[in-house]
Amino acid sequence: MRHLFLFVTLAAVGCGSAARPTGHDPGPPDLDFPVGAFSLTERSGKPVTADDLKGKVWVGSFVFTRCTGPCPAVTATVARLQSELPAADYPDLRFVTFTVDPKRDDLAALRKYAEHFRADPDRWLFLTGDEAAIHTLSADRFRMAAARKDGPEVKAGDEFAHGTRLALVDKAGVIRGLYDGMLDPEYGDKDRFEAGLDRLKAKVKELSAGTK
Repeated sequence: MRHLFLFVTLAAVGCGSAARPTGHDPGPPDLDFPVGAFSLTERSGKPVTADDLKGKVWVGSFVFTRCTGPCPAVTATVARLQSELPAADYPDLRFVTFTVDPKRDDLAALRKYAEHFRADPDRWLFLTGDEAAIHTLSADRFRMAAARKDGPEVKAGDEFAHGTRLALVDKAGVIRGLYDGMLDPEYGDKDRFEAGLDRLKAKVKELSAGTK
């Protein structure tokens, strides 16, 4: 029942306006969801599995390169974290971006997208693979639904609904928290968003030090 509740409350907002936040934000709960096994391909062409990330603290996100909705803002937030959590201070920190549109997001598209956001290839991975496998990974492991939209009214750049939160994963491959990946342009509270990023960075520091 706890997992069902979290799935409903943390599910995807899609490529469009997020739901309006209400009430006081107590901060994200301390989660305990194992990511489990996966095998995907990085923009370099190198295979990447969950085991390759063991021993690393990492921040996961889900986007697609054609997205005209929130994806650029989410990726910009990750780029900001890459800058504010430098490799010199956090050598075991990684950023992992999964595409929810692998049929269009081939390796060349991911490389171009990564270059646009100045993603460090040694720290920031962009992963692609089977669409169904990635959508299942997002929904079942990260508690953020991902789905292709259908119908003649679907516009280019808005073909997928998916979560916009950032998942913080510890060295054992366990999701420890979900944080807002963007400031909602319509209803967003900048102070709340910044407080969330501060909590994320503090948790990265804690997990990087090997503490729980």
